[in-house]
Amino acid sequence: MLYDYLIRQYKAGEPIFCMDIEIDGMSEVNLRQQFKVLADSGKLIRYEKGIYYIPKKNRLNESGAPAADTVAYYKYISRSNGVNGYYSGHTFANQIGVSAQVPFKVEIVSNNIAAKKREISIGKRIFVIRKAVISVTEKNYKVLQLLDLLENLDSYIDDNVADVKEKLNDYITRSHISREDIDEYIFNYPDSTFRYFYEMGLDHVLP
Repeated sequence: MLYDYLIRQYKAGEPIFCMDIEIDGMSEVNLRQQFKVLADSGKLIRYEKGIYYIPKKNRLNESGAPAADTVAYYKYISRSNGVNGYYSGHTFANQIGVSAQVPFKVEIVSNNIAAKKREISIGKRIFVIRKAVISVTEKNYKVLQLLDLLENLDSYIDDNVADVKEKLNDYITRSHISREDIDEYIFNYPDSTFRYFYEMGLDHVLP
C-alpha cells in the first residue's frame, strides 16, 4: 500500500519525508516500519534519517540520489506543504546579481529549525540555516528576502551602487512587492534596513 502510494506521488530521485506521509489506516509507527521494509528490499533508499527516495537506475547503475541542494530545498524552503523558507545572505545576493561572489556555504532562513542558527551538512554541502523571525509563507517570502538583504547590504555589495539599485528595483518589480508589503514587515527589522531602503530610493518603485 505504501509503495503504491509513493510511486504515484513522487518521482524517482525526489526526496520523500516520512513526516509528510499520511495514509488512512496506517499509524505513524506502522508507516516507519513499512519505510524500513521498503528500504531493506531496495525499493526505497534511505538518504538520511526520515528522508528516503525512489531509486532511478542509470547506465552506470547508480541510484540517482537527489542532490544535496535539492534535499535542503525540500527540507527547509518548500515542498508539498507550502513555502517554509527562502535563500538569504550571500546566497541570495548572488542569485539576484547584487554580488558576484559564489558563497561556499548556502544560507537559508526557515521555519523548519528550532535553533536560532545551525550549520548543517547534507551530502558534501554545508548549509547555514537560520530560524525565521517572522513566519515564512508563500505570500511574504519575497519581501522578507528583500528586507533581510537590506539589513546588511554593505557586506554583499561588490558592484557600483547604481547597478545594485537597478538590480534591487528589478527584483521588486518582478516579485510584485507593494508598499503595503513593505509597511507590514519593515518595522520588524533594524534601522539599517530602513536606511538602505531609502538610500537606494526603493520607495519610488513601489506600486
